[in-house]
Amino acid sequence: MTKQMVPHHHSDCDCEILDHVPETEVIEAVSEAMKQLGDPSRLRIFWLLCHAEECVTNIACAVNMTSPAVSHHLKSLKSAGLITSRRAGKEMYYKASDSELAQSLHIIIEKVGMITCPADEKEH
Repeated sequence: MTKQMVPHHHSDCDCEILDHVPETEVIEAVSEAMKQLGDPSRLRIFWLLCHAEECVTNIACAVNMTSPAVSHHLKSLKSAGLITSRRAGKEMYYKASDSELAQSLHIIIEKVGMITCPADEKEH
């Protein structure tokens, strides 16, 4: 959208920003990811998987949930593109996606929650 397409021109309006409004698909992907992380259990699981690749059993133990409940949350996180999985024999392992969105959300979670990343603690 350019300045000429704007129905109202305001003297204090920086209409150039309208040329940078994200596409609907981009906003929908970010919105879906944020919805998934709006659940405290999924947020904890995602944070854990940003730091370690784990199986359902170990995730369930770490977050004090049942394996079926964790599996449900993993399915949601995976459908949002926030985590990936790999099979090794009979076991499935999960970790945070290498996507820019997942990595950015990880940083935001730690900044907002004032959480120290385990790697940061080793450096000090």
